[in-house]
Amino acid sequence: MKVAHLMAGAPNGGAELFFERLTLAQYRAGDTVLPMIRTDPGRAARLAEMSPVQLSFGGALDLHTRPRLAAALREFAPRVAVAWMNRAARFAPRGDWVLAGRLGGYYDLRYYRNCDHLIGNTRTLAEWIVAQGWPAARTHYLPNFAPDLSGAAPERLGVPAKRKLVLALGRLHRNKAFDVLIRALPRLPGVHAIIAGEGPELEPLQALARQSGVVDRVIFPGWRQDTASLLAGCDVLACPSRHEPLGNVVVEAFAAGRPIVATAADGPRELIRPGEDGLLVPLEDHEALANSLGLVLGNPRFAAALAKAGRARYAAEFAEAPVLDQWRGFLATVEKP
Repeated sequence: MKVAHLMAGAPNGGAELFFERLTLAQYRAGDTVLPMIRTDPGRAARLAEMSPVQLSFGGALDLHTRPRLAAALREFAPRVAVAWMNRAARFAPRGDWVLAGRLGGYYDLRYYRNCDHLIGNTRTLAEWIVAQGWPAARTHYLPNFAPDLSGAAPERLGVPAKRKLVLALGRLHRNKAFDVLIRALPRLPGVHAIIAGEGPELEPLQALARQSGVVDRVIFPGWRQDTASLLAGCDVLACPSRHEPLGNVVVEAFAAGRPIVATAADGPRELIRPGEDGLLVPLEDHEALANSLGLVLGNPRFAAALAKAGRARYAAEFAEAPVLDQWRGFLATVEKP
């Protein structure tokens, strides 16, 4: 099977991370895979065994990417080309290949006008795509997978082992609502938090931590690659997002066997079975978040039961093997309309 994947995203991010995981998994499973990426030496190095094509994927004045992309696709001759998110879909040309747009959020479908099929990474997102008028027969649900994150050496970034530790991961953006987590901390005496990520909200979040009297209990280590170690070191993962179409961190918590407390945004609400493999709280409610975190932190047996059930969900639905089987089935059977 020959498949090309087009990614014009940022150096870091959930979709970008899964793009790398998926392309490498397909390649190592024996498929012929060509990643076509926005120029990024770090990503190119991580995908080096597949000899990725690097292109500008620039703005309105970029007159070179489209013809170079088309020429590279004609030479490679994939059965399917997958365009990840808006920018790649906007540049993606029609050709002899099936063109599939992969969405990880509620994007403007005008960017995908050249696509033959659309892929949503949650059932809710796939249903939304159809509700926008896209044909149901050309809309597909294909989940993300996470690597097996169990067994890593714990990393607590200096937080003493005797202190309870909440971990949060993601871009420091208002949508992630890390401010809600910080507002919850005064209700959790002695509990520390690591908020790992980069983004425009760093300084406001640091200021809020000072104003809330918890600056000595919040660590902002920046973007981290050692997700498995951070998860192994925490007592609970928090996902306080205001807007979360999927929530890769939920799947990662399942994979690491860690309990999770999340807000009832679209993605976590679809993924989590409340009280069985995680807890859900209302959006924007720092008191409810604090109460649920406190429940998990204060009841080791309950926390272990949540983690065990989440790990079972991971093995059945979100491990590499079952998800890769779904992707390979789609790529082998999808046809041009």
